[in-house]
Amino acid sequence: MIVLENKQNDVQIAESAIVYDNVIFVGKCVIGEHTIIYPNSVIDNSCIGDGCVIKSSYIEGSIIKNNVTIGPFAHIRPNSIVDDNCKIGNFVEIKNTHLGAGTKASHLAYVGDAEVGKNCNIGCGAIFVNYNGKEKNKIKVGDDCFIGSNCNLIAPLNMASHTYLCAGTTLTHDSQEYDFIIGRVRETVKTQRAKEYLKEE
Repeated sequence: MIVLENKQNDVQIAESAIVYDNVIFVGKCVIGEHTIIYPNSVIDNSCIGDGCVIKSSYIEGSIIKNNVTIGPFAHIRPNSIVDDNCKIGNFVEIKNTHLGAGTKASHLAYVGDAEVGKNCNIGCGAIFVNYNGKEKNKIKVGDDCFIGSNCNLIAPLNMASHTYLCAGTTLTHDSQEYDFIIGRVRETVKTQRAKEYLKEE
């Protein structure tokens, strides 16, 4: 069952596309050739290119180009562009962002108000910190960057191409090409101290 949300809908679905049950289309939507949209997805005023796979996700006001995989449970918010061969995995949120071709955010990340180059890796738990409580600022990431798990990028920020940001790092300053950045504090181990805090059975 395909649900059309209102009378103003203008939905164009290519003949070779596959749309499963419980998919909702809102407004003007275009679905390209050989694209598969799995159940419980919402496509809201968006264009999805050829060869895409959409799994139980919400896409609104955005352009998804060719051979992109999204979901399950991803949210593509308005004014986003996702270029060819990108992967946006489970529980990833993209907002007002342009992702370059081949870039991957496989799980549990937030990318907002950003321009991200080609062939970047955005690790699990990475956050683009775009709001300081008063205003939103932009983050630019060049091509071939590696953003490790549990990283924070604090806007405004320019990360040059080929930057490597180690897991657990908070980046607050612009980088230069081929910078290797690590911002962790080394752990302190206090032997047997845990006994003071653990409940005894």
